[in-house]
Amino acid sequence: MKLYLVPTPVGNLGDITLRALEVLKQADAILCEDTRTSGKLLKHYEIQKPLYSYHQHNEHKVTETLVAQLQSGKTLALITDAGTPAVSDPGFYLVRACVQHNIEVECLPGATAFVPALAVSGLPTQRFTFEGFLPQKKGRKTMLEKLAEEERTMVLYESPHRLVKSLEDMSTIMGSNRQAAVSREISKLFAETKRGTLTELAQYYTEHPPKGEIVIVVAGKEAVKSKKNKYKTEEEDEDSED
Repeated sequence: MKLYLVPTPVGNLGDITLRALEVLKQADAILCEDTRTSGKLLKHYEIQKPLYSYHQHNEHKVTETLVAQLQSGKTLALITDAGTPAVSDPGFYLVRACVQHNIEVECLPGATAFVPALAVSGLPTQRFTFEGFLPQKKGRKTMLEKLAEEERTMVLYESPHRLVKSLEDMSTIMGSNRQAAVSREISKLFAETKRGTLTELAQYYTEHPPKGEIVIVVAGKEAVKSKKNKYKTEEEDEDSED
């Protein structure tokens, strides 16, 4: 009786761990977002297990049934289309239900998109906040205004067709010169990371419409303040030399 959260590759199929493959082979059944997407992964590694849909549109409806299966002694593995389950992906409701029913839950370490994007951004990594996806409508402006005051580096997910709008909205509220980085197609053949101000990045992706999964990393307010203070100190040093 156990639920495993199993990270799957965000790009290159070789990024899955040996232990993840072992768990998938031993599970009684595998829960996934899209059976077609996950079916390709399982076929690649010659894993034949019952595959059931578990996604944002049915997770409330099927969670109770899955808990009952776990209580009967089954071992289930939850995967998503890419990355770690329950991190801006389905999984939270099932995990919470398992905790409430004293069912053991284990999350394997493995692939996730925001860590590589943060690491290569060139922005401070000592302290950061992961914000997932921005609200599309209700609460969007309020959230951006709150993030404008955030002193830690911020990491967000975004879809290709909303990237430019998000960069423009952040530029308007956080300041056009706020430094940021956009990583897309992480771990894939055409992976790229573009760095610059929010305005520069918005302009670039207006001219070069992006494809693939996207991570935005934005400098915190503290980094902006530190940069200003650095320039001020240098000016003071110059004045003292005169």
